[in-house]
Amino acid sequence: MKNILNSEDVNEFKRLLDKHERIVLTCHMRPDGDAIGSTLGLYHLLKSLGKEVNVVIPDRIPRSLSFLPGAKEIVVHTQYDPYCSRLVNEAGLIIMCDFNTAKRQGDLAPLISGAACDKILIDHHREPDIECNVMFSYPEMSSACELTFRVIAAAGFYSAVNLESATCLLTGIITDTQNFTVNCNNPEIYEIMMRLLDKGVDKKRIVDEALKSTSFDALRLNSFALLERLTIFERSRCALIVLSKEDLEQFKYQKGDTEGLVNMPLNIRGIVYSVFMREDSDCIKVSTRSKFDFPVCDICKDLFNGGGHLMAAGGEFYGTLEQCREVFLEHMQDYDKHLPARLDKLELR
Repeated sequence: MKNILNSEDVNEFKRLLDKHERIVLTCHMRPDGDAIGSTLGLYHLLKSLGKEVNVVIPDRIPRSLSFLPGAKEIVVHTQYDPYCSRLVNEAGLIIMCDFNTAKRQGDLAPLISGAACDKILIDHHREPDIECNVMFSYPEMSSACELTFRVIAAAGFYSAVNLESATCLLTGIITDTQNFTVNCNNPEIYEIMMRLLDKGVDKKRIVDEALKSTSFDALRLNSFALLERLTIFERSRCALIVLSKEDLEQFKYQKGDTEGLVNMPLNIRGIVYSVFMREDSDCIKVSTRSKFDFPVCDICKDLFNGGGHLMAAGGEFYGTLEQCREVFLEHMQDYDKHLPARLDKLELR
C-alpha cells in the first residue's frame, strides 16, 4: 500500500496525539456508517494507546449501526448538551471525521468551532472549509474510514488496531462503497480490507447488520416509497422519490429506515441518477446517487446548500417539500448536458 499522505501532516498528527491525553472525536449530523465507523475506529485505537477519549456527535446514530462496539459510549449533543459542552471544553485535542464544513454539524457546530484547543480533520469530501492544525483532506478516497486507516498506518499505529477498531473502520468502508460496488476502483482498498480482516473482523456480520437488516415497518416504508412515491423522468434519465412527514409517520419512521433507498432506482436499466427528498422536522433532506460519473454533487451544491462526491452527494432545503420538488424540477434539465452520449434503453415495462 502506497503512503500518499503528507509526511509533515503525519508527524504533526503523531505529535498532537503524544501531547494530549484528553481527546474528543466528532462527526457530522445524521451520521452514517462512515462517520460513526471513523470516529469509533479512532476511539478504540486511542483507548488502546491509553488516552482519555470521548465521542461527541450532533444527534443519534441509526439503529443499523447500534451493533458497533462502542456505540453505547457515544455522547449525543441533542440529548446531553451540558455534558457535551464540558467534554469539549476539557479536551486538549478534537479530531473531526467525515465532514468538510462546520454547518454539517448543525447545533453542535458552534461548540466544536469555538473550542480553544488543537484540532485535526480527517475527511474525504471536496472543498474543506474548517480551521484546524492538521488537515487530511483526500476526496479521492472511498471513505473517511479508508483515509483514517491510512493515517493510522502511516503514523505507525497499525499494531495497536484491535478487533473493535478494525470492525468500525471496515464498517465505514463497506457502507460507503455499498459492499465494494461503488467508489472502489483503487485496488489498494482491497488490501486495506484484508489488513482489517487480519484483525479478526466478521465481514458478513457487518454486511448483515449495516446493509441488509431492517424492521418490518422500514421494509413497508421503502416498498411504499418505490410503489407510490417514485417518479421517472425519461428525458433526464432521473428517478425522484419524495416522502412527506405524513408518509413517514404512517410507517412509524425511525432514523436510518430509509438508508439506501436512494440507491434502489439505479437498478433500473437506463436510469443515470436518483434523487430522494425526505421531509424532516427542520428541513427537507436531499440525497442523490448516480452512475457513469454523472455529477450529482453539482445538483446538491447548486440547489440544496450541500455537496459531496461526484456520484454520491446530499444537501438540505429550507422550505416546503413541494417547493423543494419544484426547485429541482425547474432546473433538472440544466444537468442533462452531463448525461452520457450513449445510454441503455430505459426499461420501464
